Amino acid sequence: MTESSTPLSDTTDATGPGGPVLAYTTLRETARSRSLIDHIAASASLYAMLIPTFLLLALFCLVPFVIAIWRSFQEYEVGGTAKFVGLANYREYLFHDYTFLQSFGNMIFLTLFAVICVMIVPLIVAKLIFSLTSERASYIYRILFLIPIIVPNVAIFLIWRGVIYGDDGLLNLVSRALHLPLPAHGWFSTPSTVLWAIAFIGFPFAGGINILIYYAGLTSIPDSVHEAAELDGAIGLRKFFTIDVPMVMSQIKLLVMLTIIGGVQAFEGVYILTGGGPGFRSLVPGLWMYDNAFKFQRMGYACAIGVILFLLILALTIFNMRYFRSAEQLQGQTR
Repeated sequence: MTESSTPLSDTTDATGPGGPVLAYTTLRETARSRSLIDHIAASASLYAMLIPTFLLLALFCLVPFVIAIWRSFQEYEVGGTAKFVGLANYREYLFHDYTFLQSFGNMIFLTLFAVICVMIVPLIVAKLIFSLTSERASYIYRILFLIPIIVPNVAIFLIWRGVIYGDDGLLNLVSRALHLPLPAHGWFSTPSTVLWAIAFIGFPFAGGINILIYYAGLTSIPDSVHEAAELDGAIGLRKFFTIDVPMVMSQIKLLVMLTIIGGVQAFEGVYILTGGGPGFRSLVPGLWMYDNAFKFQRMGYACAIGVILFLLILALTIFNMRYFRSAEQLQGQTR
């Protein structure tokens, strides 16, 4: 009768002197896979609770995204017959659409303006609140800056259009009262002022959420860092630029990326305020995509514009994640 061999003895005999090492590795991988299977089995009910969420995300986000990519290669109108045209929609928008350069230039201007504002104003306000010695006063100021969040964006746009920039709006009334050399005119109907008027909506740009994000970053700085900075003589502006700003770089990175994504996607403000006018002076790609989809019924062409915007956001996100270093990465370099 021959002796039965175990997997361990077979592995040992087959590998010679290195058999025990290979056998140990095999047993460790087997135990790891069994542990993973046991963990999944034990958490099956928790994973089952996530299934509805993933199904809804797939139904309302992933599926429309895939359909939009497919439609971008077609000449398609709602209710009509789709015709495959390949890259014709992309070529038309990038090389033959007379709004391409104008709309992308407007988008870049508005986005850069918003990025500069979100990097400066909320951080300064958060630093001022963080520097308060009274915890109660700090809490009250944080609440006050959060209250405007309850106002819908549509209402904000309408208030600025009528109350601030109107013919009898606050800006024209102030310029007339102070006898400023600014002619009273429609700020949204003049090509030279329409983009600046749109960009300054939200002044003084102290958004409550942005302030809280920066405030959270400032509160996470260890006390030992502040003490070491004071011992080195870093106070005031020197401490702000050498300690505070580098330590909240993660928050800056987050807000810059969110602002860029919002700037590339945005169109509702321009739609409400100017409709892209006068002419195409304030048109942005998002609004042109909307017009082609719901005014001109060119769904395939609109999908192509949307895919181009998606690729632009993806490229900017990758660039930001790779080259814009966070506070943790900066700390790792100094160690």
